[in-house]
Amino acid sequence: MNNDWSQHSHFAALDWAQDHHDVVVVDRSGFIALEFRFAHTAEGWAEFTAKMKPCPGAPLALETSSGPAVDQLLRRDWQLYPVNPKAAERYRERKAPSGTKSDRHDVWSLADALRTDGHAWRPLLPQDEATATLRALCRDEIGLIEQRTALVNQLQAALHEYYPMALEAFDDWTAPYTWAFVKEFPTPAALLAAKKRRWEKFLHPHRLWRPETAPRR
Repeated sequence: MNNDWSQHSHFAALDWAQDHHDVVVVDRSGFIALEFRFAHTAEGWAEFTAKMKPCPGAPLALETSSGPAVDQLLRRDWQLYPVNPKAAERYRERKAPSGTKSDRHDVWSLADALRTDGHAWRPLLPQDEATATLRALCRDEIGLIEQRTALVNQLQAALHEYYPMALEAFDDWTAPYTWAFVKEFPTPAALLAAKKRRWEKFLHPHRLWRPETAPRR
């Protein structure tokens, strides 16, 4: 890792997105030496590697310290400088006080800020394998939680329309027994027609049986 800023001939920045990324590279004078967009695919990253060959060892700034793009860059031994969003916004405003906003402007302002101020920034240190695995698992967990929340919201919206009595029966719709309830009693008619034995058959396996509420059920 080369931390001597005077030895760098180019300074890069990457504006990441879910399916593509924008790259701008500036030289020591601040002129744009290279800019391109590539897809977040195996082919796209191969394209990135090929196009960045004229800029070996260039430090690279981006507005995140984790995620798929960071993982790909670390695997390719890039020297990364993560910038928090508020600082990145200040750099954008410094370059375009009028409020100009575009992906190209964003990534260019970050590359030029790296050129002028990056010597004082803290680089992202490569992770050992165990830490990298843990971070990947944490990202997966967050993604699954977000997916579950979206599905619960969809279910509650549907129940609100046609089955409000089911919606009122439970507070926590992330619990597995709430979904089992909808499968067992999929309509208001099925719920009203349920006999005591069927209720007990549903309640006991899910540990929802309460002697004090049994008569009301």
